[in-house]
Parts: sequence; structure tokens; C-alpha cells
Amino acid sequence: MSFRAKHSGVEKSLAVQIKNRDVSTSLEMTKTQKAYGRAGVDVDLGNRLKRRIHSLVRQTHGPRVLGKTGGFGGLFRANFPGMREPVLVASIDGVGTKLKIAFALNKHDTVGADLVNHCVNDIGVLGARPLFFLDYIGCEKLEPRVFQQLLRGFSRACRSAGCALIGGETAQLPGMYRKGEYDLAGCIIGVVDRVNIIDGRKIRPGDVILGLESNGLHTNGYSLAREILFRKMRLKVTSRLPGSTITVGQELLRVHRNYQPLLAKIPKGMIKGLAHITGGGLIDNLPRILPGNCDAVIEMKGWRVPPIFKFLQKDGNVSLQEMYQVFNMGIGMVAVVSERDARRATSMLKAKRIGQIEHGNGKVRLKF
Repeated sequence: MSFRAKHSGVEKSLAVQIKNRDVSTSLEMTKTQKAYGRAGVDVDLGNRLKRRIHSLVRQTHGPRVLGKTGGFGGLFRANFPGMREPVLVASIDGVGTKLKIAFALNKHDTVGADLVNHCVNDIGVLGARPLFFLDYIGCEKLEPRVFQQLLRGFSRACRSAGCALIGGETAQLPGMYRKGEYDLAGCIIGVVDRVNIIDGRKIRPGDVILGLESNGLHTNGYSLAREILFRKMRLKVTSRLPGSTITVGQELLRVHRNYQPLLAKIPKGMIKGLAHITGGGLIDNLPRILPGNCDAVIEMKGWRVPPIFKFLQKDGNVSLQEMYQVFNMGIGMVAVVSERDARRATSMLKAKRIGQIEHGNGKVRLKF
């Protein structure tokens, strides 16, 4: 498991146990450590923080996580009973400028969960279940409270997804980041039996498009949302949203939903295609699963668009076409099923019927 601190100043963020190392007491070593600290990299603080997160990480481990911590890589036993031809599925992503809201509110556990859930959904559209997750935190300086909150978010979301948190890295990079700020990235590995891969190839005209509701903006469109809310309207994260009982910050920090529990209930073969509605919205994400001779026709009246999106569209003077290409507009995941399976799938996924597949050339058509 890869949690070893390196001389470059890059420390492993997820160490559940740090391997004991010989520490020189020579004057030369002491001077080196102090000089590094003056340069902005506190190695000792990094090691102390890593020793405190043992339980958070171990809670995500099962019998397939092997080896001692403190090495150069995480070990995971590749044992997939019941699969004839297991295929590994990998994805990597970040949280984007949603982090700016976490900085402003000094609340960091939700963005940790956002990162995990986003990655889980990305491999879930292929029919894969998650195996393990690794994170990267780049920061100006390690802040114990922030670090603990991020790890709690990672751990909680990984446990919910049945995903092991087996490694990560925290880089203290003074001069690269503003004081108190950081960036996140996450890598996930999952597995699916080749025969059960969902790739959209079986989608045909006449199939039904189902939409699974989002929980707000999720992790996309925050640069535009911040521009409208904070620069144009001059609101603060603590301001009440017009017509709402919650603050701007609370709305914008809603956690990105994990759709895996719902998708896992669907019988194999029922879903023909899945699209995670992230950056690019419905307009750019649905074509990624459409055959070249099919269009996705979206009925705009098929679901209730959450107030935050209407608010951003009106006060930001953004066209509806652009809104559906930037934001998820209340639909975080799309499933395509046959007409005969539509009613059952709608019930099991707690979804809305939002459109149909028609003859075309691989595009999305919005029907207002």
C-alpha cells in the first residue's frame, strides 16, 4: 500500500500505519529538516497526521486488501468468483471549482465524498462495480483539520460504495497553491464481466430514456455558477437563496449522488446504455453511448428542474441550450431501456421517463 513519504516533499495521505524508520540524530539531518520546514514543507506534521487516520482507512478494507502499509504500492487480490472474463475498468477525475465553496465555508468532508461518488458513477455506466480507490491531495501546507475532514469524506463514501481505500498521496507544494487551498484528484478501479459490459451498442429506435434525479449541481458547472452568484449578483456563501430556506453555500455543497445502489438492483441485460451527466450536460454526455443511427429526444417536461438551475438561468441570462450543456439540470444519470422494460426499470431506479430514442445521427434533441 503506497503511503511512504518521499524526500521531494510529497507525502502519502492515506497511511493507516507508517513503517518505523531509522531517524538520524546528527546535526546535519536536524539542519536539513529545519531548512525544509522553513521552505514550507513540514515532513514531521505529515507523518503525524498519517498515523492518526488508521481507523478511517481500515474501515474500507476487506480480505482482498493485502500487504503492509508504508510501501510503494497498494495490494489488492484479484479474485473475481462467478466471472468468466473479468475486465478491469479505470477512471480518474477531480472536483473542479466546487472546491472554492469548500474553502469559503471551511467545510471539506463533502468534497471528499463528491470525488469518490463521481468516480464510482463513471465506471458504473459500464456495468462495473468498484474495487478500490486512490486519492491525490495537492496543497500549499497540510492543515490537520482539513486533512481529517477530507479523509472522513473519502472513507464514508468508499464504505457506502463497497470500495477499498488503498492508497493516496498528499503533496505539500508551497508556491503552487494559495494559502489554505488544495486540489483533489481520484483514481478508481472496478471490474465487470465482459459479457455484462454496458456500452450502448444494443440501443435501438423506440427505446425509452429514463432520468435519475441529481442532488443539485453535483461537481460540474461551478465556474459559471460562481460567476453568476458571487460576481454578478454579489451574494455570499452565507446568503439565503431567494425563495429558499438554505444558504448559497449549503446548496452548492450538496453531495454528488452515488447511483450504484440503485443500478445494482437492475437485472443484468435490462439496461442498454447508461450516461453519467457531468460536464457537458445531457447534450454532450448522451451521444457518448448512442449508436450512429440513433438520436436521443429529450422531453423537457419529463421532470421538474430544481429551482437552483432556474435561478442561475434567469439571473445569469443564460440560454436554455447552454444550460443543458453546462449543468445536469436535475438529471444526474440516464438509463436507456426497451419499451417492454420501461415501467419496471422506472420503478426500480426511482426514475423519470424523460424521452425516447429515434432514428437520427447520434445527437441529442431537446424537445421544449
